[in-house]
Amino acid sequence: MLAQFVLFDGFDPLDVIAPYEVLGAGGTVTGGSLEVELVAAEGAREVPSGVDPVSLRATGRLDPERADLVIVPGAMGRMPTDAEDHRDDSVLTVLVRALGTELSALLKEAMARPGLTVASVCGGSLLLGFAGLLTGRPATTHPLGMTALARTGARVVDARVIDDGDLICGAGVTSGLDVGLYLLERELGPQVAHAVEQLIAYERRGTVWRNTGSVPVAA
Repeated sequence: MLAQFVLFDGFDPLDVIAPYEVLGAGGTVTGGSLEVELVAAEGAREVPSGVDPVSLRATGRLDPERADLVIVPGAMGRMPTDAEDHRDDSVLTVLVRALGTELSALLKEAMARPGLTVASVCGGSLLLGFAGLLTGRPATTHPLGMTALARTGARVVDARVIDDGDLICGAGVTSGLDVGLYLLERELGPQVAHAVEQLIAYERRGTVWRNTGSVPVAA
């Protein structure tokens, strides 16, 4: 199984590093059944994050035909004051700029391919939403980005992790740990996820929201 982590100029490094380490550890404890890669739409290159001077090296190109999991991070920058806030240093501007590359088409290809799961962390769901890929689908993001997410046509749910089949969404930046552990449990089983929880000394938080079961009755 191959997990590709998407990098773009201005990405939030914690959105990438936390789940990357979790899934990498999953590969280790299973003897290599899960591989992790850092990728970019343009192929191998040094990719600057939104936290100067931190950068990560993409070792290849995002390839929806090869990947089983694609993890999409958010961006680092000033949080928007409203859904139309596109000043140069805003998270929304960084995300829109990223979609001006080949990334938009590659994400659409990933979302359309049967058997591939796309996971987002924090503002990664906004990136998918701005690409027109979340219309009518349950999704979450950083609390300050909920209005912008709703305007993309997504069904906004205030949950730490959402499972909508081939789409997994995590809320704020630290939810990357929870997304990574949940992906391990879902794809490789609870014993693997538990072993990694013990390794990194972290227990996943909250109930994973799914569009199943009884619907609560409002009080």
